[in-house]
Amino acid sequence: MPRGREDDARAFYRDVLGMSERPKPENLARRGGVWFYAEAAELHLGVEDDFRAAKKAHPALLVSDVQLIADRCSAAGYAVNSDEPLPGYDRIYVTDPFGNRIELLQPATGGKTEA
Repeated sequence: MPRGREDDARAFYRDVLGMSERPKPENLARRGGVWFYAEAAELHLGVEDDFRAAKKAHPALLVSDVQLIADRCSAAGYAVNSDEPLPGYDRIYVTDPFGNRIELLQPATGGKTEA
């Protein structure tokens, strides 16, 4: 993530995706960035001065209600996209405030998630 954009990260990962913030250890906090977690997932956003978004490589996060999160992302102004079906899952992609691609998926419910 770009330097100084921790509040943007919180607005997306905490407020929209519903992850919790984990305080960084004091010796690492000086570097900037922010850490989040939700159940078994942990996501560490580090600062890069020459930041370039990950537009293809991405984390995939299991969620309990992908449509609810798709709706929350859209309502907050984040573009939600679908991709090729992945057998056994309903999934979407959203771009975080820094341009990084994030995949959100849940075990298939039988219905089709439109994004």
